[in-house]
Amino acid sequence: MADNRLYEEMLAVALEEARIGLAEGGIPIGAALFTSGGQLVSRGHNRRVQQGDPSVHGETDAFRAAGRQKSYRDLVMVTTLAPCWYCSGLVRQFRIGTLVVGESRTFAGGVEWLRESGVKVIDLDSAACRELLEGYIAANPAVWNEDIGEE
Repeated sequence: MADNRLYEEMLAVALEEARIGLAEGGIPIGAALFTSGGQLVSRGHNRRVQQGDPSVHGETDAFRAAGRQKSYRDLVMVTTLAPCWYCSGLVRQFRIGTLVVGESRTFAGGVEWLRESGVKVIDLDSAACRELLEGYIAANPAVWNEDIGEE
């Protein structure tokens, strides 16, 4: 299927961002925004640890890097992990029409809520995304729990 191939190419950009974040000592979650035709608009990664800022998730980093847009409806948010409620709210608030998720087994976030809200959600169930994050969580459980708001 041509769409899946395009989504896999988009995910490769987000996965590269996740690896950059890990190399910086942060949580390996990456994201990118694309046009529906596959043109890269922006990219980013979780920088909570690096910047000491709890609001810099991968999706928000990519969103901020995109700058002001007249509309977000035709954009595709691609993220290596299902978005948390905070980032799900961003997708919903700005009516981003499509969300491509690398994986949702490690963390399901607000995926079902977004589907119910009319967002087209594609979960690629990527082993590479899952293995990268699971390795990080095993080595840094306290930082991960802080990221998802767990005690």
